[in-house]
Amino acid sequence: MKNFKYFWNNKNILITGINGFIGSNLAKYLLKNNANIFGLVRKIDKRTLLYHENLDKKINLIFGDITDLKLIKRIINEENINHIFHLAAQVEVGVAMKYPYSTFESNIKGTYTILEAARTSSVKINSIIVASSDKSYGEYPNHKLPYKENYSLNPKFFYDTSKACADLISKSYALNPKKPLPIIITRFANIFGPGQMNFSALIPDCIRSSLKYSNFEPRGNGKDTRDFLFVEDVAEVYEILARELTKNKKLSGQIFNAGTNEIFKVEDVIKKIYIKNKNKKDLLEILSKLPLRKTKGEIKNQLMTYEKLYKFFKWKPKTTFDKGLEKTINWYKKFLKNDSDNLTSS
Repeated sequence: MKNFKYFWNNKNILITGINGFIGSNLAKYLLKNNANIFGLVRKIDKRTLLYHENLDKKINLIFGDITDLKLIKRIINEENINHIFHLAAQVEVGVAMKYPYSTFESNIKGTYTILEAARTSSVKINSIIVASSDKSYGEYPNHKLPYKENYSLNPKFFYDTSKACADLISKSYALNPKKPLPIIITRFANIFGPGQMNFSALIPDCIRSSLKYSNFEPRGNGKDTRDFLFVEDVAEVYEILARELTKNKKLSGQIFNAGTNEIFKVEDVIKKIYIKNKNKKDLLEILSKLPLRKTKGEIKNQLMTYEKLYKFFKWKPKTTFDKGLEKTINWYKKFLKNDSDNLTSS
């Protein structure tokens, strides 16, 4: 997997959701390898890693909606797109519970719009990576964990169902006998790292509140368990899958899970962050609230493995949870200070 730098030189890449947490980190990763990146965004949002680290000045931003078929077809054809990373999605579980219709529009219609545009384009597309989710699997008993790629999809909640539908739609486009698309579907563990501006997610919420920029309100009793994957490792996996799919179309239709196969209680993650930020006083108050809380609309236990990725590509995560957490906290300390200073001066 070494010496792949020249593979991406001047390749035309479309990243949907590029102003999101994972999209901006992927763009940052691919820019180091001289890729020519096009990003689809709905609107300018300065409070993102994309703008915070001036990545917007190094890519080609196109404003529009992921469900606009004519627009997506025009982008693919006019910009001669070689590779697509479809990351755009409504990712907040709480928002999905309140607004299922708009979640389905973004996550399901957005997916088949991208794939239909690719199918009917006049350009040869070498790879399409579709980001699904571990939540597509739904709830499995503990003795069945970690999730395996051949498990049935059993989603129950709105967000989980939206990702499972997109997952199945993607596979049907990959297996279409008339014009199959080169598609790999990814299902990853909970991703964390610099630039995650969805503060309803556990880790950025905890970091911000432990640094006293907000108040943390637990949404459950802390006993649920999760596996966490650092975003730089995620970007590396996406790069590998797109490159390998370009070389070997027999990979099309494959599903790859990624996690660390290391499980953490939510309660223990909260403790780690507050202790690292030397805020034991607030931590004790939060811990006292946990037994009174009940999680709603969430899968209780989730765990992922990288077994298949290792078997195919010898890939395994490079970043331990503690090391990733340290990098993430340091990034937020700088970001939140700058953000606070800007708000104060404006």
